[in-house]
Parts: sequence; C-alpha cells; structure tokens
Amino acid sequence: MSNPQEVSPKAALAMIQKGALLVDVREDREIAKKSFDVPDIMLIPLREFEQRYKEIPVNRKVIIACHVGNRGLMATRILMNHGYRKVVNMQYGIVRWEKEGLPIKCKPKQSAGSWLMQIFSRKS
Repeated sequence: MSNPQEVSPKAALAMIQKGALLVDVREDREIAKKSFDVPDIMLIPLREFEQRYKEIPVNRKVIIACHVGNRGLMATRILMNHGYRKVVNMQYGIVRWEKEGLPIKCKPKQSAGSWLMQIFSRKS
C-alpha cells in the first residue's frame, strides 16, 4: 500500500474552500478547548474510527486532521485500506494550523474574577 499523501494546513484550507471535507479525529475534550473554524467538518475520534468511517463520503475529497498529525496518519491509512482514494492527512494538525494563523474557535477562558464570583454566588 502506498503512503498517505500529506498536505500543509494552508493547502488543506484551500481544499476545504473548494469543497473538501475536514474530518477531525481528536477527542471531544480536545475539540472543546480548540477547534478548526471551517464550515464543513466531521468529528470522529480515532478510537471510534473503525466503527464510524462509513459516515465519511467515499467520492468526496477528505482531509484528516488531529493535534499534530500522528492520529491523522492512522485514520488516513484506515480509510485507504477501505478503498478511499481522495483522502489526505494534514501535516502537524491543529498545532500548525493555529501557528499559521488559520481560523480556529477557542473555548473562552474564564477570568479568575468570574471563577471567584461563581464560588461565592453558589453559597448564597
């Protein structure tokens, strides 16, 4: 079997803008902290990938992404083993995506003041 093709985050974004589907294979808790801000995305954690890969359209270009690229490579290989031919892995995952200034959504961080207010407001 051939090695999975890899693309840079900028190339991935260009592909997404032309209709490719981004599949994020990170865990829910990771996605809750920071996620790709793109209009068309599927979330399938790698631990569920073997059971759920059929949810991904076979005839569409697919970009697999994770935190730094390792889980993405595993998921890309799984798809290739199941006959997917239009699948690529995003190099260096969301870490490089964010470094390159591409769109992300972050969970708003709570300030210490709001955290203290929550504690004191519970007691009353």
